[in-house]
Amino acid sequence: MKVAFVFTQAPYGSSRVREGIDALLAMSAYCDETDIGVFFLHDGVLNLLARQQAELLLQKETSAMLKLLALYEIEQCFISQEDVARYQLTDQSLLLPVKILEQSALINTLRQAEKILTF
Repeated sequence: MKVAFVFTQAPYGSSRVREGIDALLAMSAYCDETDIGVFFLHDGVLNLLARQQAELLLQKETSAMLKLLALYEIEQCFISQEDVARYQLTDQSLLLPVKILEQSALINTLRQAEKILTF
């Protein structure tokens, strides 16, 4: 993996998540999809929740943008087992298929990246 995109922010607190997704999709045009890893950590896992109601906050939904990852064939998406437990996530509650890793395995996977971009 050459580039890791790490999302640590909740979806609607700022524009960072939307900007990160834009950068991720732009990067996918220049890299092989196997060169990109996407990590959702801490509050960042909230970006993966289905049925978000961004319109109540007068915001644009980021979930539609995240669904584009499949179209761009970006399949290396990771979350930690600890965050799954903390937020009581299930496969049905998530927008995307993700690989759930123990914290140590997730850190080792992240260390393989040449560049890490955090949003």
